[in-house]
Amino acid sequence: MEVVTASADAAGQRLDNFLLGRLKGVPRSLVYRLLRRGEIRVNKGRARPAQRLEAGDQIRLPPLRRPEQGETVPPSAQLQERLDQAVLYEDEQLLVLDKPAGLAVHGGSGISRGVIETLRAMRPGAELELVHRLDRDTSGCLLISKRRSALRRLHAQLRDGTVRKRYAALLCGPLPQPETEIDAPLATNRLRGGERVVRVDPVQGKPSRTWFRSRQRFGAWTLVEAELDTGRTHQIRVHAAHLGAAVAGDPKYGDTLDNERLRVLGLKRLFLHAAALSFRPRDDAPMVEVAAPLPADLTALLEKLED
Repeated sequence: MEVVTASADAAGQRLDNFLLGRLKGVPRSLVYRLLRRGEIRVNKGRARPAQRLEAGDQIRLPPLRRPEQGETVPPSAQLQERLDQAVLYEDEQLLVLDKPAGLAVHGGSGISRGVIETLRAMRPGAELELVHRLDRDTSGCLLISKRRSALRRLHAQLRDGTVRKRYAALLCGPLPQPETEIDAPLATNRLRGGERVVRVDPVQGKPSRTWFRSRQRFGAWTLVEAELDTGRTHQIRVHAAHLGAAVAGDPKYGDTLDNERLRVLGLKRLFLHAAALSFRPRDDAPMVEVAAPLPADLTALLEKLED
């Protein structure tokens, strides 16, 4: 067993983020499995992934095999160049990346390397951490801290609603109103194989609110702007399906027939793009908004629908 003491720099950090940063090379799925089984403990008690650490907390880790130095394969030059060109904003404490669709934000569950592992390999010695996450098939603005102090500050902004996230999505159906608010609690379940499934659950769900604004109609489909008031897993996708207008290309919550029609037109993935992100880079700084243009594959689909 290994016992780690949380430093003052780790105070306020989520337990899962702390573990993923410390246990580099250990599959993410294994870290969460150990947490569920109670094999990772904080101050001798079971702990949840979202638990916030305090300075001095004692984290007990079971014996784990970690990759030996030299075992890891460096990211390809093509992937490094791709991420270099995807930087939308950067200062001394954080950066915003235009994450490509199809690239996971972190490794695990059969994925050897994600965005954060690649960036760490590209920038050895930097304290790079994901501030939030995007699904593998979702493209767009991804916020990454370069210092622990920036991570704590940005997490505080996420909790108090200072950070605003806007998405572009194509829905398979119309909105009830041009501006539609969905306030529906969401609960996450895990199937036997470990797959996460989220559902609207008024009893056990956590408060979740999304605003949908219609931007353009394409016959049966609607291009919308979605803004999050909360950041639950699969929130936009589940709230859209709850409306009866699932996100185009969604294999989990969408309609198979609609998805097949759009696949014929060239849609090979989820039509969900993190279009803009607003935040304060420092406590005394004005708000900054960073925008990511709609990717070429999604733009091409809209042009076909318009024709």
